Amino acid sequence: MSFVIREEGERCHRAGVNSLQYDPYLSRLYTAGRDSIIRIWNVRNVQEPYVQSMEHHTDWVNDIQLCCGGKNLISASSDTTVKVWNAHKGFCMSTLRTHKDYVKALAYAKDREQVASAGLDKAIFLWDVNTLTALTASNNTVTTSSLNGNKDSIYSLAMNPSGTVIVSGSTERVLRVWDPRSCAKMMKLKGHADNVKALILNKDGTQCLSGSSDGTIKLWSLGQQRCIATIYCHTEGVWALQTDEAFSRVYSSGRDRNVWATDLRQIERRALVCRETSPVLRMILTPDQKGLWTSTTESSVKWWNLSGLDYHSTAANSASYHDPKSMPEVKPEVKKPEFVISGGPSIKQCEILNDKRHILTKDTENNVSLYDVLKARKVEDLGQVEFEQEVKKRLQMVCVPSWFTVDLKTGMLTIHLGQGENDCLSAWVSARETGLAPNDAVDQKVNYGGLLLQALLEHWPRHYAVEEESELDGGAQMHNGNIVKPQGGGNEYFSVPGHTPVIFSEVGGRTLYRLLARDAGGETEGVLLNETVPSWVIDIVVEKKLPKFIKVTFFVLPHPSLGYKSFKRERLIANDFLQIRKVIEHVYEKVMCGGSDTGSNAGSPTGDQNNGAGSAGGAGGHGGNRNNAAGAPANSEDSASVAEERVELLCNDQVLDPNLDLRTVKEFIWKVKNNDLVLHYRPLR
Repeated sequence: MSFVIREEGERCHRAGVNSLQYDPYLSRLYTAGRDSIIRIWNVRNVQEPYVQSMEHHTDWVNDIQLCCGGKNLISASSDTTVKVWNAHKGFCMSTLRTHKDYVKALAYAKDREQVASAGLDKAIFLWDVNTLTALTASNNTVTTSSLNGNKDSIYSLAMNPSGTVIVSGSTERVLRVWDPRSCAKMMKLKGHADNVKALILNKDGTQCLSGSSDGTIKLWSLGQQRCIATIYCHTEGVWALQTDEAFSRVYSSGRDRNVWATDLRQIERRALVCRETSPVLRMILTPDQKGLWTSTTESSVKWWNLSGLDYHSTAANSASYHDPKSMPEVKPEVKKPEFVISGGPSIKQCEILNDKRHILTKDTENNVSLYDVLKARKVEDLGQVEFEQEVKKRLQMVCVPSWFTVDLKTGMLTIHLGQGENDCLSAWVSARETGLAPNDAVDQKVNYGGLLLQALLEHWPRHYAVEEESELDGGAQMHNGNIVKPQGGGNEYFSVPGHTPVIFSEVGGRTLYRLLARDAGGETEGVLLNETVPSWVIDIVVEKKLPKFIKVTFFVLPHPSLGYKSFKRERLIANDFLQIRKVIEHVYEKVMCGGSDTGSNAGSPTGDQNNGAGSAGGAGGHGGNRNNAAGAPANSEDSASVAEERVELLCNDQVLDPNLDLRTVKEFIWKVKNNDLVLHYRPLR
């Protein structure tokens, strides 16, 4: 289970833009973001071009394709899905889950309303658009034909408008060609020395252009089944190609940031159109052929005016023709873009602070911010400050188990909660010390992950919630001690912002379902949640079960300076959040006042041999005996302060602050990973 910490209205891209589509009738530009969002822009409104965001994907959107005269949009994503959208209204109509890995490319045959999708699972699927647009969220089973034979991951795809030819490019370094009508293999074209990242077919499907990571562009004759020209103008990989209507000119760009225009009838004639500020991912010509939109690994999208380009010839026999690196310096014809749709910064670095609740981030504009994972929100912007210093400044001597992981793939914070190595239910903390409860409150132990799961699913109506809660179950809240009966969903401490996207995935990472926290109350959403919420989450959110406590084993021995020759080494066990104060109290009452200075009847801090110190410290186990020696009798404050005046505890000869808990002592003072913690006591004379 994951969620994204973000603003409600993300009106600009937060990472690179992988694909572009333009609707000339409405003057709308569609942009597919690495931040998982497709955005719509009205390019006639230069001042305020943003129209709306299309959100449903949970990972990079790699390609988009307008169809049905601009009425619908198809999208392909690294979340392994292909989605069908109502382009005018901007909502997702259905989701196709046929691919088993990242979907990288789409191709469209306009005359047949047919779309093809392909990606890292090496498969190409053909879809009838009219069938797709008739699907609904619940009725989304659809038959598809597939083209097989690819041996490697597919990165590029092209189909001609009449749908008679389809070409794929892959890390296999060859172009494979099929007839989509019969799914028959037609040919395989060899010549590139690296991944084929961009493909374009001419209208009748007789010629194909390919751009490769090897830095070249090749023009192929499908009739002759061979390469008829190679264009050398880039010093690095070619990632984007765009031709004019007549297939007489090609615009190319990629990793070297240069946008070149080449005359396909005389390939030595070319012009350096412009130089982008980052590697170019996609280009699209405006229908009048007078302007070119470019998108890059940065979040802004730019429009360049192409009128009056000056083409120069490079002699095909000159040394620099085949080696663009030795070409004399050429100045770009267009110095700056005429229109920029500005993007926002993306987070590029983050550090989980050792309270395991706050994260410091640094973005592409070097702004540092502080986020609260528990409440799923940004706490403050710190500006352009020294990142490492801010991290150091916030280091506390506190140890909390790791209970979540972070990824920055979309340029925003995505937090993953799961079971396994970073068990999201492993972090028990004091509600008072973490600022969730007021200082004068009874000290409750709360579970970070449990509270957060409850907050994320606060709006989910639980028709099958447990009728009767037994007090011994720890009752309703993610804490134990005093029982609090639930008031509806959520938890008693905080809520998360309603616009927070919540995502359920398979263990391998494929997305099963995404919704906004506030929409969990909807009828359709409720049905889908019932199908997807994993049982361990239901245990916490619906059944209100208490997560298990994490135990620490340790020894409490007399300090060597006391000179005791014989004493009993007894292994104690307690919750990892037990405070040293409770151990001091135990030593004082059970060992020193127990009639033996040598600790022969050391017992356990609960006076309960079986349970060790499991239900120690007022944070009783699952309804453990709350009135035992180290529990919380009425005069516990007094006995604790008396004990602290009479005895001190040391670890590695360092006197311990009674406020520290066992896991912090183990982490910062004991520091021996796999050995039981050893504490020494010494009477204060």
